[in-house]
Amino acid sequence: MTLPRRSFWSNVAAVAYKEASVIRHDRAFLATVFAQPVMMLLLMGMVLSTKPANVPWAILDQSQTSLSRRFLREVELTGYFLPPRPVASYDEGQSLLKEGACLALVIVPQSFRRDFERGRPQAQLLLDGSDPLTAARIGAYMAEIAAAFEVRPEVSRNGPAASRQRGPIDVRQRFWFNPTLRDRNFFLAAVAGMLLTNLCLSATSLGLVAEREAGTFEQMLSLPTTALEIVLGKLVPSIAIAYAVFLFATLAAGVFFGVWPRGSWVALVLVTLPFVLASLGIGVFVSTLARTSAQAVFITVFFIMPSFVLSGVMFPYQFMPHGVREIGGMFPLRWYQIALRRIIERGAGLAEVALPALVMTALFLIILVAIRWRMRPRLA
Repeated sequence: MTLPRRSFWSNVAAVAYKEASVIRHDRAFLATVFAQPVMMLLLMGMVLSTKPANVPWAILDQSQTSLSRRFLREVELTGYFLPPRPVASYDEGQSLLKEGACLALVIVPQSFRRDFERGRPQAQLLLDGSDPLTAARIGAYMAEIAAAFEVRPEVSRNGPAASRQRGPIDVRQRFWFNPTLRDRNFFLAAVAGMLLTNLCLSATSLGLVAEREAGTFEQMLSLPTTALEIVLGKLVPSIAIAYAVFLFATLAAGVFFGVWPRGSWVALVLVTLPFVLASLGIGVFVSTLARTSAQAVFITVFFIMPSFVLSGVMFPYQFMPHGVREIGGMFPLRWYQIALRRIIERGAGLAEVALPALVMTALFLIILVAIRWRMRPRLA
């Protein structure tokens, strides 16, 4: 019995040595494996944060007094907010909230100074509640600033300076699109984007690699078809599967959790197409880069994880530093989650999601050019 045992373990050691030698010489695979933890450590340690920063907001100052301007200026000087966008009417501010151009709208009433002198100053704060965590954080910071607001001492004509008066401002908060700040609304609105990203990249990233490993890649290239025709032909079945998953996720969120799209279903279906095409295109591009199935899998994960983190489906992309935020804009999921939340939570129509749809279409065309460039030497 001793000899078979030695033979068994020696065979295992021989196979393990062979596989280790293959992996050791596969530099692309090793680079991808070790690049992922470095990337995630940098994202988690330096980029992601739930602390408000670069918050877009608008102001409707009906008071137009030095007191109201100083209050709004103190809000801006906290460093959490971008320079405010003045609006001329309540309807204009409401449109900005619906479009996602601002996350907060501060309304200072015309009687602000008179109410302040009487000790009952008030201001209204409208918040985009489609992201509950962001809305709660912004509301808390705004209330803290208003509670600490003070009137500066003024010099009296008859003698010494008047005493400093504390004037806490009562900020009446109202959350739009998600009044109860339910977290499920935030996540379920974009769950279809996460599922489709995973499906589309996984479904197509192994396509050309599998044919290359099976020895049928050259046979496919010998057919009277162009690179573009091959790519589009491979995408069509996956598009049908992607739409089935999309409909299932959308209907399940409505039936089981009550999160139905408030906006146009036509816009929802139409804006999904460029996203699916762009995501499938990334998968095909990965397939042209990888030489083995293992490389394709790891490169796919390399795309999927940053897409989830930088797109805004889990963390607000508005809070990310400049540079990283722009990198996230290169992923189709960034624009698709914007379109999804506008339609599902804010009740938007096709016009409100036209820009994300155009960006995703442009990304798909750029990816097609890159795929053609990668496949051209193999088609010669």
